[in-house]
Amino acid sequence: MGDPRLLAVCEPVSAFGTPELETLLADMRDTMRHLNGAGLAAPQIGVGLRVVIFGVEANPRYPEAQAVPFTVLINPRLEPLGAEMEDGWEGCLSVPGLRGLVPRYRRLRYTGVDERGDRIDREASDFHARVVQHEVDHLDGILYPRRIRDLTQFGFTETLFPGQNLADD
Repeated sequence: MGDPRLLAVCEPVSAFGTPELETLLADMRDTMRHLNGAGLAAPQIGVGLRVVIFGVEANPRYPEAQAVPFTVLINPRLEPLGAEMEDGWEGCLSVPGLRGLVPRYRRLRYTGVDERGDRIDREASDFHARVVQHEVDHLDGILYPRRIRDLTQFGFTETLFPGQNLADD
């Protein structure tokens, strides 16, 4: 947090199937897996492109979370499906050691393309929708603390959740 690359609006990807894009995606996958993350955005590793990856199967950091298919999402667009919002606890690799209660749309549609430039068009709800919104926010220079409505619900993970050994998202 504080790095200007995390506050910038990212540029769209225009070339697909390139060695540079493949290298970026490999670096992002390795980083996300190493940290047991639910998702990662390119600016989190210093690259200002509109690229996110996400996915959760059996993850010890999210024992009760629904499965989210592993997805490479490039040049994403989000469309809320209804006005219903839901508060949920979030953390972030870019904001280490902290958690906050963040409102997000409960249901949404996301579109974009994959690493080959093939169209993606999906609907998501609950945890899946939350993960997508969190990662896409990074592409617009938004870190989750800016979304918190009540700052009494923002603090150090070990203080808010003693003994739970939660890592950053």
